[in-house]
Amino acid sequence: MSTWSRPVILLLCGLLLMTVSIAVLNTLVPLWLTHDALATWQVGVVSSSYYTGNLLGTLLAGWLIKQYGFNRSYYLATGLFAVATLCMMVLAGFWSWTLLRFSAGVGCALVWVVVESALLCSGTVRNRGQLLAAYMIVYYLGTVAGQLLVSKLSTELLSVIPWVTATVICAILPLIFTQVAASRDPAEALPGGRILPMLRRRSSRLGINGCIISGIVLGSLYGLMPLYLSRQGMSDANVGYWMALLVSSGIVGKWPIGRLADRLGRMMVLRVQVFVVILGAIAMLTNAAMAPALFVLGLAGFTLYPVAMSWACETVAHHELVAMNQALLLSYTLGSLAGPSMTAMLMQSYSDRLLFVMIAAVALVYLVMLLRKADHHATPVAHA
Repeated sequence: MSTWSRPVILLLCGLLLMTVSIAVLNTLVPLWLTHDALATWQVGVVSSSYYTGNLLGTLLAGWLIKQYGFNRSYYLATGLFAVATLCMMVLAGFWSWTLLRFSAGVGCALVWVVVESALLCSGTVRNRGQLLAAYMIVYYLGTVAGQLLVSKLSTELLSVIPWVTATVICAILPLIFTQVAASRDPAEALPGGRILPMLRRRSSRLGINGCIISGIVLGSLYGLMPLYLSRQGMSDANVGYWMALLVSSGIVGKWPIGRLADRLGRMMVLRVQVFVVILGAIAMLTNAAMAPALFVLGLAGFTLYPVAMSWACETVAHHELVAMNQALLLSYTLGSLAGPSMTAMLMQSYSDRLLFVMIAAVALVYLVMLLRKADHHATPVAHA
């Protein structure tokens, strides 16, 4: 299968539509709950239920793909997300929305694992970096598009839910017109493997650790950077501008960094990326010019995950890619849950500047890991 085959393009089209819907709901659900006068802790529980669903979906995805294949698993995942979204129109209350957002989180994680695993199984050692870079570019383009739609269209629940649900249903359509094969080798037609052996594999440890670090960094930037900027006296419009710059820098860096990772090797590119993250965090701490500092931080920080993922996937056999992808997404999710909570406590207890201290500290720890010899394998070799 060539790099830009029909199944790959249609997968990315479906992902784009799904990501728009996810971004809109992730922004508006907390606002709707606040308008309904729910307590802050209740809003937090509903938000946490979504990420808890992400964890469960990640754990279930391998079994689902093995039983039903990529296409039917994708249909089930998007269908679950669409039903959970549509039911928000008819079910109200704290417990109902907690259950609905949990279900949406399961569907969302299933979509991520199915799409990422399908792309990994479609690629080889020579183009997996490009495929994952394209995946992340589409993901962030959908995120930006969702935010723009929130700012331009009505945010009333009864106005938003119908078109968001319709968008999710449209995300199903691209895969109706193609069949995504689990493997090019009939002996590996069904993906196998379990998550725990993947997490324990020494040769993949640096890639897994990279996904955890990426989750901590991106979770902190997504969740706490707006708070930091707002406390610097910026208006909501200016906060939106700087966040757009941060995310856009990640989009700009995805493709060239993916190409470099394919040509120069994941290890070298990862070392440079992590070093640049540290430099960007230090620049923010020293009150350097914010535009270049944020651009550099986003450029390196938002591209860590696909490079770390492709590095880890080079250490496993082709039929183990789905299980490895589950392990990596699980690692990222755990990092994105732990990072913002730890950083928020530090910011509340000491100073808002601890956001960048935390980012620099975890990046430094990962850089030290990368500079050590990687389990006696100077360069991991993929199963093409």
